[in-house]
Amino acid sequence: MTRNAERPSPERHPTFDRPGSVTGSVTELPPDLNQAILEATKQVAAVLKKHRHDFALAGSVAVYAHGGTTNLQHDADFCIKPEDAEAVSATLQEAGLTVYAPPEDWLLKAKCLGQDIDLIFELAHQPVTAELLGRAVDLPVDSVLMPVLSPTDLMRALLSAFSEHHCDFGAVLPIARQLREMVDWHTVRQACGDAPMPAAFLYLLERLEVIAPDGGDR
Repeated sequence: MTRNAERPSPERHPTFDRPGSVTGSVTELPPDLNQAILEATKQVAAVLKKHRHDFALAGSVAVYAHGGTTNLQHDADFCIKPEDAEAVSATLQEAGLTVYAPPEDWLLKAKCLGQDIDLIFELAHQPVTAELLGRAVDLPVDSVLMPVLSPTDLMRALLSAFSEHHCDFGAVLPIARQLREMVDWHTVRQACGDAPMPAAFLYLLERLEVIAPDGGDR
């Protein structure tokens, strides 16, 4: 698999003048970081769509696509199936992007227009599946249509990531508020089971009257 391939040399940069390659240059990016992340997201999605790869946008850009704020995080996240990782990596490299395997064994990383791209094939401690990608919805991201994880799957992944070592309720609370009417909270509760940190966050949402005690919307 590509994640075991050699890391590209540091001097390698995206190619912008080859037919079918990513267009533009880092110096032409807008000064606003949020817009820069959106531009990189659109470029990667366009390449994946052109080559008919199965994927779904995740992370803060997916929240934005569902109507959340443009206060994006430091990268763009794409979910792909584990068995597709090698082919996706080859496609992006052919388009001129640098792709490499980080120490974590559940994703690949890439650079596009100076921005970090995460290619995730394990979400919420489970492999990305065709069923998960099949629940994605096509939404415009700054005018480019692409598959985006459903709000319920986004929230399930965020809560499942909570642990004793990673439990930033402050980062997820605004997202829960923004998406609350689109999330199937009963499904989220079932998926998280009796895990203490997700249960504590759901209790916090109840006390703040974001959701009802039975998981319904307020």
